[in-house]
Amino acid sequence: MQHNNTTIDWLGRAQTLTPIIAAASDRTERDRRIPDDVITAIDAAGLPRMLMPVGLGGGAADIMTFNRVIETVAAADASTAWCMAQTLASSHAAGFLDPQIAREVFGAPRALVAWGPPGGPTRAQAVDGGYRVTGKWRFASGSANATWMGGHSQVYERDATPRLDGAGRPVMRTFLFRPDQATIHDTWHVLGLRGTASNDYETADLFVAEPYSTWRDQASDRREAGPLYNIPLLTLYGIGFSGVALGIADASLRAFMTLAQTKKPGGGLGTQQVLRDNAVIQSKLAQATGRLNGARALLHESLRDIWQTSSSAGTFSLAQRAMLRVAITGAMDNAREVVDFAYHSAGTTAIFQGSAFERRFRDLHTALAQGQAHLSNFESAGQALFGVEPAQRL
Repeated sequence: MQHNNTTIDWLGRAQTLTPIIAAASDRTERDRRIPDDVITAIDAAGLPRMLMPVGLGGGAADIMTFNRVIETVAAADASTAWCMAQTLASSHAAGFLDPQIAREVFGAPRALVAWGPPGGPTRAQAVDGGYRVTGKWRFASGSANATWMGGHSQVYERDATPRLDGAGRPVMRTFLFRPDQATIHDTWHVLGLRGTASNDYETADLFVAEPYSTWRDQASDRREAGPLYNIPLLTLYGIGFSGVALGIADASLRAFMTLAQTKKPGGGLGTQQVLRDNAVIQSKLAQATGRLNGARALLHESLRDIWQTSSSAGTFSLAQRAMLRVAITGAMDNAREVVDFAYHSAGTTAIFQGSAFERRFRDLHTALAQGQAHLSNFESAGQALFGVEPAQRL
C-alpha cells in the first residue's frame, strides 16, 4: 500500500505506542532485546517503513518528523528508540537498491536491519554473480531482533587487487545477508542501552549476490529522487540519535519536576521544605529547561532548513552543514547536562534500580559514546564556519 507522507500522523502513532513501550522497558533491559510484542506493535503502526519511498510502500516522512518520533519513543524507552533510529536511518539504503530487493529487506513485516562499523580488516572478493565476504563488524544495534544484517567491506577484484575509485581510494560496499548467515557474538555487556543488543558479528567467505550490495550516498547506486536521498546516511544517524538524547533528557526532567513536589532533602530531617521550594533547585531547573528547549529548537530549525533546501536545490552550503552538526552534537551534549542535573538533584532517589533516573542516566551516557556525540564534531563545525572544508565529514 502506498501512503502520502502528508496524510499520516507519524508522531501521533508513536505517542499511541509509548505506553506499550514503557510498560515493556524492564523486560527490554532484562532480556537485552526488544520484546516481540513491542516489535509487533511498532510494525503494526507502520513506523519501520516511515522513511521508505512511497513507491515501495513507505511513508516518505521528513527528517524533522523522524527526529520527533524518535524523541517520543526514547522518553518511553531509550533502547527501543535507539534501535528504531538505527534501522530507520539505514532504510535510506532502500533508495540505492533494486526496488524488489529494497522491499524484501526493508519493507517486509517486522523488518529490522542491523549493521555497524568494521572491527578489523574486511574483504569482499569479486566472483561470478557477486562477492565472497569475510569480515568482522561491531555495534550492530538491534541484532537480537534483526531480520537482515549488513557488512561494510572493502572490495577486491577477481585478481585479488583492491578495487579503487577514480581518486585512487579503496572502494567500499555494504553487503546484506540474513542473521543466520553470520556468527553473532554476545559482546554487548555494557553500562546502558542494554536492550539494543549492539553485538559484534562476522562472516567467513559468505557469498552475497551483487543486487544485495550498495554503498551509502553513492550516486551511481541511487534510484530514488526524493529529498531524503540528498542527505548523507551518516547525517541521518545523527538526526535519529540526537532524538534519543532529547527524549531521555525530557523524560528525566519531567520525572524530577514530579519528584520535587514532594521530596524533602535529607529525608526531611532538619527541614520541611520540599525541593520545589529550594531557590537553588528553582534556578537550576529553569536553566535546565532553557537548555533542553533551546537545544531542541535549534535542532528543529536546522532540520527544517536542511529539508527545505534538499527539496529545492538538493545540495547544502558549508554553513548549513556546519550548523546542522552544531545542532546534532549540541543537542546530545545539552541532554547530558539536563540528565545530570535531574540525576544529581534527585539525590539517593536516583541511585536505585527502578527509579525514574538510574536507567536514563546510564542510557544517556552510553549513547554519548557514539560518534555523533563526540565533542570533536564541534572542531569540524568550527572549521566549516570559517569556510574551511574539514577533514572529518560533517
